[in-house]
Amino acid sequence: MSLRILATFRLLSENIKNIMAAISSITGGEMNPSSAAFCENAVPTYAMYESLKDICHNNMEYFKVDDSENGQRLHGGFMSLMTNVDVVLPLVDHVRKVVHLYDFDEKTPGNGYRSFVSVVDSSILHGVKLGRQVCIARDSLIFRKWYYTKEVEACSQLLASLCSCLHHLHTLLSWSEPGELFPSEQYSPEQLLAQTETINQYCFYGRCLGFQYQPSMRSILKGISICMAGFSEAYYSRGHIINSVWAGGKFMIDPELRARRIVNISQYADIEFCKSFWFLAESEIMQKLPNLGAATIAVNRLIAIPPEPIELTKIDGSSITIQVPDVHIGPQTLNVRLLSKVKRQGMVGEGNGGKPLSRGLLFHCHGGGFVAHTSRSHEVYLREWATLLDVPILSIDYSLAPHAPFPRAPQEVFYAYCWALKNAALLGTTAERIILAGDSAGANLNLVACLRMVAEGIRLPDGIFMAYAPMLVNFIVSPARLLCLMDPLLPFGFMMRCLKAYACPANNANGNDSEKNKQNLSISTDKDFLKLSPSQDGPNGIMGISDTSSFEEVSESDLVELQAHKSFTSDHLSDTLSGASLSSEHKTLVTPTNEDRSQQYVSDFLEKYVLESDTDSEGHKIPVLKKKSLTETGSLESATLTEGKSLTDTNTYERSIKSPPSKGIHTRLSEAAGSIVGTVSSKLSNLASSSKKSKSPDSVPANLDALIARSPSDEFVFNVPRDPYLSPYWASEDVLAKLPPVKILSVHLDPCLDDCVMFAKKIKRLGNPVTLDILEGLPHGFLSFSRICKEAHEGSLLSIKRIKELMDLDSLKPLQDEAKQNNGS
Repeated sequence: MSLRILATFRLLSENIKNIMAAISSITGGEMNPSSAAFCENAVPTYAMYESLKDICHNNMEYFKVDDSENGQRLHGGFMSLMTNVDVVLPLVDHVRKVVHLYDFDEKTPGNGYRSFVSVVDSSILHGVKLGRQVCIARDSLIFRKWYYTKEVEACSQLLASLCSCLHHLHTLLSWSEPGELFPSEQYSPEQLLAQTETINQYCFYGRCLGFQYQPSMRSILKGISICMAGFSEAYYSRGHIINSVWAGGKFMIDPELRARRIVNISQYADIEFCKSFWFLAESEIMQKLPNLGAATIAVNRLIAIPPEPIELTKIDGSSITIQVPDVHIGPQTLNVRLLSKVKRQGMVGEGNGGKPLSRGLLFHCHGGGFVAHTSRSHEVYLREWATLLDVPILSIDYSLAPHAPFPRAPQEVFYAYCWALKNAALLGTTAERIILAGDSAGANLNLVACLRMVAEGIRLPDGIFMAYAPMLVNFIVSPARLLCLMDPLLPFGFMMRCLKAYACPANNANGNDSEKNKQNLSISTDKDFLKLSPSQDGPNGIMGISDTSSFEEVSESDLVELQAHKSFTSDHLSDTLSGASLSSEHKTLVTPTNEDRSQQYVSDFLEKYVLESDTDSEGHKIPVLKKKSLTETGSLESATLTEGKSLTDTNTYERSIKSPPSKGIHTRLSEAAGSIVGTVSSKLSNLASSSKKSKSPDSVPANLDALIARSPSDEFVFNVPRDPYLSPYWASEDVLAKLPPVKILSVHLDPCLDDCVMFAKKIKRLGNPVTLDILEGLPHGFLSFSRICKEAHEGSLLSIKRIKELMDLDSLKPLQDEAKQNNGS
């Protein structure tokens, strides 16, 4: 026995040396599995594969004589793992030899093919680590044979699924021209998925979840996956909500059950589940926890832009009138959030005091798959951006799908940009330099708005910063798009539903006839955007209620619907709420026939906990805040309620978000923890009641864990128009050549990576200044984790660096007043 142990450790020592040599040659000494695929020298990389085979063989021989059930399963598991290594090696080798042909340039290695090679190499390192653990622990008296049996089997299944993915990549290589990541249009996703067996997605969401990401991200992604599975238990619960919450704990201790639930939910759940889960980021708890250590800023204010035409002067000196977005339910106010490190002169709501006007402005659009999130959830990184950039940030709360599908959001972003040009002084800036910045869907909307500026002849921004942006709003069969089959944050089904909700609405939310709906869905080629519906999904908040309140921000449309439900009149409003929160003389509102479930949560919550009715002197019912709920929570004591006021030529209603007095970390932690019980209780109770009312009992089977996985090809049942205002990649070269400098940031494991690479190539060929940064080991949407992940925070700092390079305020000539002061001194 001692000789066997000695031989085992000698083998392990040799394997470890080989692995460390391979990793050092690839990463320059830093052990980062996600870097393994980015080395052109394949010899050290192959050493990892051979090391895994040696370890598997050693463990096979050890457990060959073990007659127990788990012992024989371990023997079979290592045999299967070694066999899969032999199968995957030539497949990945073929892809590895050609990945360099698809890079943006020699200095920027990165594309979907490289990403998959990196994923396979990471799985090999995961297997080496697992095999080494078994070798070391197998002679121990406390060796958990049953545990390692499942781990080895899961690792073997992982490699088998990656083999299927590599077969798909080989097909894509045969369908594409060298250097082209998008195959010829004659090939469809259904054809690709029919080339080989269905990919086993379960292995990506179970015990091996997050193996391809940075170690600091794995625990975060695992926690999110557990939350998603537990949330589905509550969302689709037919029983008591508390029982569902307690039952959700099973997903923490049973990785296989969690994997089945996530895959089944991603395949069967509708867009309303996606919206509801992603809107958890808007909850009070999620907002308080990251902000405990966030940067403190002096200005954090919501501004409601009234729906009025805007007169602008074009570049050629002529005048143009920008019409109000009016699709679906007509004109309505548009909320934007102003963030600034300091108060500046003329800044809305700040009087005449403060520092001089900034010379730059960052115009920001948030991500969220076109269906979720607001500027509030993206404060996680915007606060730091406002502090380090030291320029005002204007973030747009555009309307969301499916109640506001394309092109409502692009219309609103373009309208907000024009408003910012005309009212720059109200934002505390001279707007000498304007940079568009956005992540994911927000980056797409910013770029589309810029295309509209080119068409209209309006002043262009001075630069565009885009993070992990989708340039093709369609499921093009590119290698990077296949990464969503294993993405914990953006599963395949979620991605498809977001695309369909935004680009291909099934029917008109306004209840108009089908002929009008067909007309609205026609392809837009001129300067007038298509006219579809605006959102009712929460970007417009209550005017005058602080973000530090105990209940979530509520959209204007939510209150309108609640107002209609309770038969309130908008002519007689209590002084408790600003008039802008319930009505506007500029709006013509039509309540959608199918109420969004996310709205229902908020409406039920307001009706139960926040609003009650009272009677004015004329006998009309009016909405007021419940005094009991406010005094019990004590959360609105410091809120500043501001009535609508006239600012310059526009009736701009604004909400001040006052920063609370400085508190110690223990006090802030205690306050955050103290609100958790009440908030969770009300949210879960509301969740249970509203989900029972609004969901169809037949929409998702009761036993979610008994569902059978279906082929991903079942999702390809829609067509997306080839419209440059929907997919900027299709814009003409004449238009793209007029774009300002562009800086793109993406990650190797992003399903939208190929979009970014191909778009960067396209505008580079046109002579436009463009840079592309590709980060390793991070997921799509990593900016939202910048407060809790070191690598994500480094990515956020890189974003700030690129924005500063575009802004380039140091190159501006001094203002005349400043020059005179300098001369006088």
